[in-house]
Amino acid sequence: MDAKIALITGSAKGLGKRTALALAEQGYDIALNYVHSEREARELEMQIRQLGVRCISVKGDISKHDEIIMLVETVQRELGGIDILVNNAGPFIRERKLFSDYSWLEILSLIEGNLTGTMLLDHLVLEGMRKKGWGRIIHFGFGHAAESRAWPHRSVYAAAKTGLVSFTKTLAVEEAPHGITVNMVCPGDIRGDNKEKSIAEVSGLQDGETPRGRPGSGEDVARVIAFLCQRDSDFITGNIMDVSGGLDPIRPLIKP
Repeated sequence: MDAKIALITGSAKGLGKRTALALAEQGYDIALNYVHSEREARELEMQIRQLGVRCISVKGDISKHDEIIMLVETVQRELGGIDILVNNAGPFIRERKLFSDYSWLEILSLIEGNLTGTMLLDHLVLEGMRKKGWGRIIHFGFGHAAESRAWPHRSVYAAAKTGLVSFTKTLAVEEAPHGITVNMVCPGDIRGDNKEKSIAEVSGLQDGETPRGRPGSGEDVARVIAFLCQRDSDFITGNIMDVSGGLDPIRPLIKP
């Protein structure tokens, strides 16, 4: 397969890191992105280069418009046109609170980082993908995002991601004639170190919340993304894919 260049936002750690490794193992050149985790990004950059592909690390906050432009321009200058864009980065406030308790700054940060920034980044790469007649865009959501249900205490984050659901489906239809697929991957409640672990590493662990019975891993998510990025996955577009072991993040598990 011809060399392809993949930009994964928020990829110094966690699910983004695991995704970057999965794509590098398939032979893609990798552009890592970070905001604060420079040390982790540089270490991952060296690890990926040992796989025999090119890799760079670029600092940039997806919620800031000028930094989005700088990020894309740097990748294009140092590696070439972006063929695969994985929109992993996005702020999340773990503290549960009512919408009335959010500050305006928090509201704007969540919307900019999870919706507007993603849309602008997509917009910047579309022209290059159209010229090549090939492209893969992956958005990140949350479990059951496609249903647009109420999610108390997560109002702003949920609004941004469910807005992204509609955008994913619309962009998929508009760009299909140009050989560009657009899909959303919705991870379950994958926490802490599990975001960077393999399936084998979590298979023996128990998780009482997930119907599958084990916690999710970074590999569970990364392998789906890697599949969607393959050349022959061009008939899969506009899909919202839960990778959650059956977990519903809003309604509690009903145990028998």
